[in-house]
Amino acid sequence: MNNKRVKLIKPQITHIRLIESYRDEFIENQEVICGSSELEKYDNINDWLIRIKNNSDEQTVMKGLVPESIFILLSEDEKIMIGIIDIRHRLNEYLLNFGGHIGYSIRKSCRMNGYASEMLKLSLNECIKLGLDKVLITCDKDNIGSAKVIKNNGGILENEVITEDNKEIVQRYWIDVKK
Repeated sequence: MNNKRVKLIKPQITHIRLIESYRDEFIENQEVICGSSELEKYDNINDWLIRIKNNSDEQTVMKGLVPESIFILLSEDEKIMIGIIDIRHRLNEYLLNFGGHIGYSIRKSCRMNGYASEMLKLSLNECIKLGLDKVLITCDKDNIGSAKVIKNNGGILENEVITEDNKEIVQRYWIDVKK
């Protein structure tokens, strides 16, 4: 990993500019921000912060979704938002087959520096706090980088499934977080 230290924290109103910069880099590169609870769809970051707060609780989660915890990966000096990760507290049928407990992304300008592996490692501690013993993480079969990140954190490939639209092959990995 890059020598820079990082920290995983819940996004707050004080991070609005960092979050906007992160979102904008993905939009400029015409990429979807995996693990972000649809950050790319929000012009107003305050509205997104409300969404993720509401979606973190079983009582207020949006219909059709499961409760989730969103964390952002910041440089230690908090000058750049490097990544984002979504931990789903439980699985529904779709997540069990295709989405998993965890989704994440790293901004393009920070990729290939070990940040995704470190972010996933840090998030596994958050999974333990949520009472999860094992977590499912999925990635497209052609996403070699993501598969490597998952394997680096103890991921064991269970199987591969074809998406409902028959367009992608999804690899399903399990990580025992209690080890």
